[in-house]
Amino acid sequence: MNAHFALAAIFALGLRGMEKKLTLPYGPLGAGSTRETVRHLPTSLESAVNTFKRQGSVAREVFGDYFVDHIAGTREHEIEVFRKAVTSWEGESMFHQ
Repeated sequence: MNAHFALAAIFALGLRGMEKKLTLPYGPLGAGSTRETVRHLPTSLESAVNTFKRQGSVAREVFGDYFVDHIAGTREHEIEVFRKAVTSWEGESMFHQ
């Protein structure tokens, strides 16, 4: 994570929330919310990229199509290189230790 992008995202998303007068969808865990009831983030790079780049995503609203398409393209390239370099056996053993 590039620190500049992370800070820009935090600022832009906070500003978006204030401008749209959004409320938090739930409170902290234990105050009526559980791990099962909160919205979960993607658990793989591939699913994160798909969420990030989909039409109408918050990322496209906040950062714009050009930025999202560029960043998503670099991550898709990373996934492709990983698949070519790491066998299915290596990938499975990495995540099942």
